Amino acid sequence: MTASPPNETPAEQPTFDVLPLSADVRRAVDKMGYRFPTPVQRAVFEPAAEGRDLLVQARTGTGKTAAFALPIIDRIVRSSERAPQALVLCPTRELALQVSREVEQIGQFRGTSIAAIYGGAPMTRQIAALRAGAQVVVGTPGRVLDHLRQKTLDPSGIRVLVLDEADEMLSMGFAQELHAIVELLPRPRQGMLFSATLPPDIQRLAHTQLRDAELISLSSDQIGALEVAHYIYVMHGMDKVSQLVRILEVEDPESALIFCNTRDETQRVAEALKARGFDADWLNGDLPQVDRERVMNATREGKLRFLVATDIAARGIDVSHLTHVINHDFPETAEQYVHRTGRTGRAGRTGTAISIVGPKNIGSLYLLRLTYKIRPIERQLPTAGELKTRAEMDVVELFVEAFAGRSIHPDDLSLTRRLLSHDDAEQIVAGLLRDHLGARGADAASEAAEARRARNPEPRPAAVQTAQPVQTVQTAQPAPSYAVWEPPKEEDDERPIFVEDGPSPKSADEGQRDFVELFVNIGRRERLRPADLQRMLEEKGVPAQEMGRIRMRDRVTYISVRKGAFDRAVSALAGQVIGGRTVVAELARGRGKPEQEPNQD
Repeated sequence: MTASPPNETPAEQPTFDVLPLSADVRRAVDKMGYRFPTPVQRAVFEPAAEGRDLLVQARTGTGKTAAFALPIIDRIVRSSERAPQALVLCPTRELALQVSREVEQIGQFRGTSIAAIYGGAPMTRQIAALRAGAQVVVGTPGRVLDHLRQKTLDPSGIRVLVLDEADEMLSMGFAQELHAIVELLPRPRQGMLFSATLPPDIQRLAHTQLRDAELISLSSDQIGALEVAHYIYVMHGMDKVSQLVRILEVEDPESALIFCNTRDETQRVAEALKARGFDADWLNGDLPQVDRERVMNATREGKLRFLVATDIAARGIDVSHLTHVINHDFPETAEQYVHRTGRTGRAGRTGTAISIVGPKNIGSLYLLRLTYKIRPIERQLPTAGELKTRAEMDVVELFVEAFAGRSIHPDDLSLTRRLLSHDDAEQIVAGLLRDHLGARGADAASEAAEARRARNPEPRPAAVQTAQPVQTVQTAQPAPSYAVWEPPKEEDDERPIFVEDGPSPKSADEGQRDFVELFVNIGRRERLRPADLQRMLEEKGVPAQEMGRIRMRDRVTYISVRKGAFDRAVSALAGQVIGGRTVVAELARGRGKPEQEPNQD
């Protein structure tokens, strides 16, 4: 569901009761798990049902397929007529299949017949589907034009034409096919044009093909691109694939779509990533249809971590769950950049766009800033120290997974706390680790890295459609990246320590008599607030009345707790992994003012 900030009551979302759907269509919507109509569905239904022409600017992933499918199935298609009445054009076969499946689901209880016609599939089966009485035809421009010219598709009964992803179709060079198709369709007819952007060629198309079109502008990929974090890595004479690998090692994305500008490059990059142990695959127009569907299904279901693709191959895939978009090859136009990067950071999720750039891309970067006000932040290629940190965290994760859920004896926990509070704790733990790992220390690090690279994304729950606001409120912060974080400015650590959204401070006398200071090696850098630590302690049996003030710096935090609650507080925090760091909680030296903060690298 749409996230809302803590302690705020989410605005009541309208259900599908606001749309005057027939019983059969409403039953289908309920069965599909759709709970709330999205803004584009609410805005489009009434004018579309009334037969008006529409120019709709809506971003991919906002529910626009159902936006035109609902009025088409509910009001426009006549069940008694077993002939094509609605034609939906899509830029790619993958999108055509995706749209046809959703339209078929919406019309499942009305007996609406759907035919998907696209290149790369036998004409005979498509002809059979059309002759069987298909009422809604969903297809790609080239194959639709073939059927029209061979008279296997009778256009005489078509009352509505939908152009889905119209800007994509024009950018792919389908302008002539579109105009040829339109000339063969009857007039008058209703037209609906959906596009993520409205460049001049789309406006010209709308002007020539639509009648007094009503403009509905909800959200675009440009808006989506502005909501993600943009970074660039500048090449320094290195092999680009090696640079990509170093970035992936440190960034460690949960899932990413990696763009290349040529078909050959997609396969080369994907094979290079797989050779290094990453869970990756490639997708381009040269891939056989069976393999294309296998890769696309794995991507849609969240079972593939890294997909390397060209712009055209990626257009038919719903990739709204991706955390990263990576431009291995910088896009040739600013519009391509907007389309690519707008695929992440959707539905209130955080998103990151990373580009590898060379000298020849400087002009494109300048045009991107000038046209869309997007200013990517330059990052340095991960250093040897950052790669070493990554390798160390891999080994730590091995220990975390090995001991997760294991029952630990209270005496062992007590001894561990005493050990961690000892002045020589680091030296002792280092010795224990060496004894445990023995001669296979390097092998353990290699095994840990391989496990991380081959990790699949988290399983995706079944999608439930909810209302998606044009502007989303980001409530969950991403875990900090080793390659992205910046040390605080010097003055940040010179400011007085202050209470920040934490519990009310106790009196000085009370703190002197009953409280001790707990040192914790995490802070604002891990996207934490004092309230977060307070909640963690309360969940582990340290109530608010046993806590004093929480003083948070960028790198460390000091927590005042009653002496009797000290062990419980240490047990609640020590050993947890927050923002990629293993938490150390111990008695603060000098009651919370150590001479210097520990090295965080």
